[in-house]
Amino acid sequence: MERTKGRLVWALVMLVFFFVLAAGRTGYIQVVRGEHYARKALAGETVGVSLEDYPRGRILDRHLRPLTGSYSANRILVFPDLLEDPGSVALGLSAVTGSDFREVGKLLAEKDPVVLPYRLTGPQLRQILESGWKGVLVVPYSFRYGPRPLAVHVVGHLGRVRDSRELEDLNRTGGKNYQLSDWVGRQGLEYFYEADLRGLYASGFAGLFTDALGQPLPGKPVLVDTRLGDFTRNDVVTTIDADIQEAVERVMDRRIKKGAVVVMDRSTGDILAMASRPAYNPDPAGGGLASAAGDERFVNQAVSLFQPGSIFKVVVAAAALSEGMAGPDTRFFCRGSQDQPVRCWKDEGHGPITLAEAFAQSCNPVFVNLGLDLGPGKLIRYARALGLDNQIIAGYPAAADLRQDLGLIAGRYNLASSSIGQGPVLATPVQVAAMINTVANGGVYLQPRLVKEVRPARGEPRKTAPGDPVRVLSPEVARRIAEMLEMVTRRGVGQKAWVAPEGTAGKTGSAQPGQGAGGVNAWFAGYGPLHNPKYTVTVLVREGVSGGETAAPVFREIIEGLLAGEGK
Repeated sequence: MERTKGRLVWALVMLVFFFVLAAGRTGYIQVVRGEHYARKALAGETVGVSLEDYPRGRILDRHLRPLTGSYSANRILVFPDLLEDPGSVALGLSAVTGSDFREVGKLLAEKDPVVLPYRLTGPQLRQILESGWKGVLVVPYSFRYGPRPLAVHVVGHLGRVRDSRELEDLNRTGGKNYQLSDWVGRQGLEYFYEADLRGLYASGFAGLFTDALGQPLPGKPVLVDTRLGDFTRNDVVTTIDADIQEAVERVMDRRIKKGAVVVMDRSTGDILAMASRPAYNPDPAGGGLASAAGDERFVNQAVSLFQPGSIFKVVVAAAALSEGMAGPDTRFFCRGSQDQPVRCWKDEGHGPITLAEAFAQSCNPVFVNLGLDLGPGKLIRYARALGLDNQIIAGYPAAADLRQDLGLIAGRYNLASSSIGQGPVLATPVQVAAMINTVANGGVYLQPRLVKEVRPARGEPRKTAPGDPVRVLSPEVARRIAEMLEMVTRRGVGQKAWVAPEGTAGKTGSAQPGQGAGGVNAWFAGYGPLHNPKYTVTVLVREGVSGGETAAPVFREIIEGLLAGEGK
């Protein structure tokens, strides 16, 4: 009897186990994989077309606005199998849309359903709806790219899967299924976050129900569903502010042919705008992505290396003040063109001059002598403390450029030129912004951040944590450098960067890029307003005249726009 009871209990346990297992599997299929199987079933029953050009997650600004300018608009959808008189329909559509009859006829000659590329006005829309053409519909279609996409070098662009080898790599490492016809990220966030952004399903679908032979089922209406979800794709939320980004780009389009601008939130280190020129149209439909290698339009100059010129004098001043080798009132003597090993830009020289005045007037001999007295070790140490060898941008996992090597400052004959930001000294506009931001923050370095989080359709966001603040200069040294930065804009070589009445502070830089290059790399990096700064801005204008003449006025226009926007 006891043995029988034991067998019954054991049988009941096994029954419950298999029931739970079956229920779990059923729940998995219905809940987790339900959308997948529903879409497969729908695909097997219909001949359809996606109502979205690129099924991908969005790349958003900090206020969740798409940086690509995504939008929806009405488009004409045609099912050729349903057309009773294709020639008459083609003629009618060409008349309504103002398109070439032969072009429309060619599109309608396809067997598969087709979305026509023509924009529709209100009257055109009404004409088509009133036409009564069987097999012709007007449907909402989702476009990834608007007429003015922003931050294209940050966002990046798409390209087709190149070949079977790349296809194999994507299917092995991407965690999602790919086909040769698919679009994948090629640069920027599109590339870095490909696995997150890629969608497996369109957000909208139109389909015609067919029988086993692929023939339309009579009496079945065309299915149009624009509320389909795709839980396989995620959105990437950046720190960019689209309003600030757009304002910066409008200024650049008028004033900078080659160069970069970075706007940073002084209190957090978040990058509010990052723009590079020349730029490109990231929409594959625009036809501008077929480019030869080395095309500068595809280079993000905001994260590229350039000699910073006299902006590096911030490092020299920080080292001299911190090490007690000089104070703002320490006096020097400038002989102009007679100075060695580096002459001053002012032929007749400045004569007797204090460190603060030399900083404001960007007097080269004073900083060369300071650099020689400090020695390479101290310069390297303070340059590193101020982030000039740190290429990390939180949320933007670009590979480091190995040409940046502050250790080269210690090389033979390099110290003098390095002290004024020439020779082997290289920095990116983002690094320069972070360095100046450190002064604005009273000596505390903040790691630049470009991505806030990855936001899934379901579940909790995956956040990108800002770096821990690091004190790299004493409050007193930071205060003295800030006073010298203010002298630059009040009465120094950077007066064209001054914004009244709020005031600004910053430093100019002019670097000769090398033999055969036209003009100089003109820099201005600073912050505003003067008291309790909100924005740190770095401007690089390639092929300019000087930092004070070329970059400072651009900085002023950008800061004026930002501060005016604060008052709205």
